[in-house]
Amino acid sequence: MEGAATSGGETHQTVSDSGDGTALTTQQGVPIADDQNWLTAGPRSPQLLEDHIAREKIFHFDHERIPERVVHARGYGAKGVFESYAAAAELTQAKLFSEAGKQTEVFVRFSTVAGNKGSADLARDVRGFAVKFYTEAGNWDLVGNNIPVFFIQDAMKFPDLIHAAKPEPHTGFPQAQTAHDNFWDFVSLMPESTHMLMWIMSDRTIPRSFRFMEGFGVHTFRLIDTAGDSKYVKFHWKPLAGVQSVVWNEAVKLNGADPDFHRRDLYDAIDSGDFPQWELGVQVFDDEFADRFEFDVLDATKIIPEEQIPVTPIGKMTLDANVDNFFAETEQVAFCTSNVVPGIDFTNDPLLQGRNFSYLDTQLKRLGGPNFTHIPVNAPRCPVMNFQQDGHMATVPPAFGRANYEPNSWGDQGGPREDPDGGFRSFPASADGDKRRTRPESFADHYSQAKQFYDSQTATEQTHIGDAFVFELSKVDRLDIQQRMVAGLRNVDDDLARTVADGLGIDLPDALGAARPTRTDLEPSPALSIIAEPLQSFAGRKIGVLVADGSDAKVLGHLRAAAKKEGTKLAFVAPRVHGVTDSDGNEIDVDEKVDGGPSVLFDAVAVVLTEAAAATLSRDATAKDFVSDAHAHAKFVAHTADAVALFDAAGVTSDDRDDGYHALASKRSAAEFVEACRSVRFWDREASVDQT
Repeated sequence: MEGAATSGGETHQTVSDSGDGTALTTQQGVPIADDQNWLTAGPRSPQLLEDHIAREKIFHFDHERIPERVVHARGYGAKGVFESYAAAAELTQAKLFSEAGKQTEVFVRFSTVAGNKGSADLARDVRGFAVKFYTEAGNWDLVGNNIPVFFIQDAMKFPDLIHAAKPEPHTGFPQAQTAHDNFWDFVSLMPESTHMLMWIMSDRTIPRSFRFMEGFGVHTFRLIDTAGDSKYVKFHWKPLAGVQSVVWNEAVKLNGADPDFHRRDLYDAIDSGDFPQWELGVQVFDDEFADRFEFDVLDATKIIPEEQIPVTPIGKMTLDANVDNFFAETEQVAFCTSNVVPGIDFTNDPLLQGRNFSYLDTQLKRLGGPNFTHIPVNAPRCPVMNFQQDGHMATVPPAFGRANYEPNSWGDQGGPREDPDGGFRSFPASADGDKRRTRPESFADHYSQAKQFYDSQTATEQTHIGDAFVFELSKVDRLDIQQRMVAGLRNVDDDLARTVADGLGIDLPDALGAARPTRTDLEPSPALSIIAEPLQSFAGRKIGVLVADGSDAKVLGHLRAAAKKEGTKLAFVAPRVHGVTDSDGNEIDVDEKVDGGPSVLFDAVAVVLTEAAAATLSRDATAKDFVSDAHAHAKFVAHTADAVALFDAAGVTSDDRDDGYHALASKRSAAEFVEACRSVRFWDREASVDQT
């Protein structure tokens, strides 16, 4: 209800207006009579400092913000469950893998890395993929990314990397992008970054959705079985809906159309019951493989190709619930790579070792004290029993009674004790050597896997990588940085380096000196390509349907039926959001007004218009953009015969309408269109379209 207005004109909503009669209170539980006006000495008189209600309200407002994360500040979370496929005692004693069908609660946070909390979702950036497993033996945090390698080999360089990637300190921009001198100066002087650069210049860093991303643990970990024996492991998340990205021009326009595109997509999918799922897979290997592998398994800038060690699925994660409160959960969740459980252990990966040291400091700074595990999203779901006590914001009574130390002689009142059988034990790996600051010689090959990644891409993906390098380096002012970066690319692929040099308008420099020559005997790995593995279904995607008054009701019915069968959603776009009717006089439930629903929001488009509506929309710039952008972004397009006038007006003539276009008339044509959409894009078109 709107409530009553007083003589001052302000609105008061009272308990008598409320459906459940709930009274507004202070943080101390005191009911509030007036929440509109500060206590004053009279009308138009000074405010009084004795107003404890106003003081408390302003005080709390002034302290609502906590420090944002230095990296991964922009993120979105969801809740779900992990289910183990089978008992895995031969691999690990970790209890979440102890039996088939065993379920474990999880919390997941996806994020960008470089941008601040207010940056846009479609930045070209690595995506964080962090999962907290609330196991019966404690919390395990698998804190990974959507890319399996990283820029640096040693955590000592992490502050330098992030400083270089963030906005330049003298200007405070650019935000959430690496297209500037500082970043490219740094990485051009750090050849170990080259493999990662190939990944971030690929379409992997402009994903269509969090739901369509792979995830990786990045590092090599250990699995410890019940006998105490160890094997090495790399963790992989594989989306059951398949991997999908957007193109760069599309990403730029998406950031303008909906800066929250990824957040909204995940929220809407879960809210509608279309729960995202990933399989957790492992690459497991022993010392014998590690010794003969071409590269060092402790080097975080390297992968183990899936063709050499296939990924074995061991369980499935389903995200089936959105957060109840963004701040309480997504902002306050605290991940630490050092959070492992019995059966999972660390290796001597120097980047992992540094992360283990760093993350606790991060949580202390952000969340204000050592008791961040008392926050519900961080609290283990198993009993927590120890002698740690007090500190800022301690909200859980300690587990001990009389004794707050051990050993002690208080018997039954003495509190928890060590558990030699079930407790965490580090694997007794041997370690020897001189204490020194050094980098292993086995880490010195910086270009071979970068070449392998590039060679594994389709021609379309290689084009995208070259275009991305040209775009980023075109924003760099210093010629010597551009030249040094292109010189490094010559150690990856001469044609790529030449493409970038030509795009920048510079001469091709000599190749940069390399600590180790680039290997040419590494086989391409098809698993590294997105396009090479087509989707089996278009489920979970969205088709934007441009309609207007009089749109063919039968065609719309055929589209709805085909989309429903595939598990695909339709979103209707029209010149107005209310009162649009089809040819049978039925009102169409419009999702977007045409100037607020560009085709970049959708995975494919259909245009169902009468001849008159097409003629009218031919004079509408946003309607023309709807079809011209869909064409430029190589999307599949369906249309009725009467809609062609809009395409012609947008510059997409009959000669341009290739095999990615489908005429809509019958039930069969609608089904064939949706089936064709499984290819996601009609890539043959891209070479003929200038997206600038």
